[in-house]
Amino acid sequence: MSIQFAACLFTMLLLAGIGTPVAYSIILASIVYLAIAGQDIALAGEQILFGVYQSFVLLAVPLFIVAANIMNAGTISDRLLNFCVACVGRFRGGLGHVNVVASLIFSGMSGSAVADAAGIGKIIIDMMRKEGRYPPGYAAAITAASATIGPIIPPSIPMVLYALISDQSIGYLFLGGIVPGLVMGCVLMALNSYLAKVRNFPLEDPVPVRELPALTVEAFPALLMPAILLYGIYGGVTTPTEAAAVAAAYALILAAFFYRALKLHRLYEILVSSARSSAAVGLVIGGALILNYIVASENIPNQLASSLVGLDVHPLIFLLGVNILLLLLGAILDATTIILVILPLFIPSCRELGIDLVHFGVIAVVNCMIGLITPPYGILLFVINAVTDIPLGEIIRESWIFTLVLIGALATLILIPDLVLWLPRLFGYAG
Repeated sequence: MSIQFAACLFTMLLLAGIGTPVAYSIILASIVYLAIAGQDIALAGEQILFGVYQSFVLLAVPLFIVAANIMNAGTISDRLLNFCVACVGRFRGGLGHVNVVASLIFSGMSGSAVADAAGIGKIIIDMMRKEGRYPPGYAAAITAASATIGPIIPPSIPMVLYALISDQSIGYLFLGGIVPGLVMGCVLMALNSYLAKVRNFPLEDPVPVRELPALTVEAFPALLMPAILLYGIYGGVTTPTEAAAVAAAYALILAAFFYRALKLHRLYEILVSSARSSAAVGLVIGGALILNYIVASENIPNQLASSLVGLDVHPLIFLLGVNILLLLLGAILDATTIILVILPLFIPSCRELGIDLVHFGVIAVVNCMIGLITPPYGILLFVINAVTDIPLGEIIRESWIFTLVLIGALATLILIPDLVLWLPRLFGYAG
């Protein structure tokens, strides 16, 4: 390790440790590297501009953020919830099931775990807490756990970022996330059923079957969005970036004209909020582009890959080791940083060991989403605490068991690659 790279790491860890935002920490540490190495500091700007101009796919990120914010602002979330309550609310622990199913559906529209938790999640937490039917901590914990499905089922902002650093097809990554997302939903619903019986959660009044058609008709336009996105991408009609634009436009048409639930002044607020969120992600991406240039200059990925050549390392052992490391990092780093800064280090090693990069990408994203509910960082825990005022301690006490079952689902996806690769191969993936 060179002196300049050691100084870069020290600066980044020091700044992050004293509470500096991760994006600023990365950018400033990279500038320290360039200064000590005697390179032109303007290289930082050059790497950002080059990376952005070469990555048209990055436009999908702000577009998916806009789509999610529009759906949260309109009545789309309410209509989807009413549909979910009618379908699965009649079983014991029904609102817990509604929570998971709503996240499965909403994940096919937003691609963002935070949008899921802060929007539709807040609504259902209020429903679960009403009249003391569910403990507040439990309602918050299952909401946080189900929100992790958001970036697994397409569309997915983290998978767009992974495609950027791995040069893999976004379409195949999106397809690879569908079955894992359903697996995560199933294990969460199974755990909710078990806990509902053990803790004697109440039965909800069933919605009459005769009302189901009307509720389905109300929710149907919103339910069409995932189908439109998937057909656009896999039917060859749109690129993933164009599909993101279609998603944002479709959400706007639904909220403003079809449901008439979005006013002009509210749309302005949504666009401003979306711009701020996109800028926050963009800063991390910019910092990562500079840092990735530095890591490549130090030849670290190739050194890591070449060190495995003479070792008898089984690909499964490597995958398990990397995922344990990612679980630990997920407790202290946000998902965007892990995907853009940490994962590029392992991609050459995956190629060397013959590990499929679509499989690796999907399980890495699942791993990063589990990190969103892992203390002490666990951003979803803080988001739900902020929007509901439920004490953070209560949420953490109830969330650990959901984290364990999601880790079990992750282990299953690692051990059975076909759960990830079956759909991509069905659509022509040759990996």
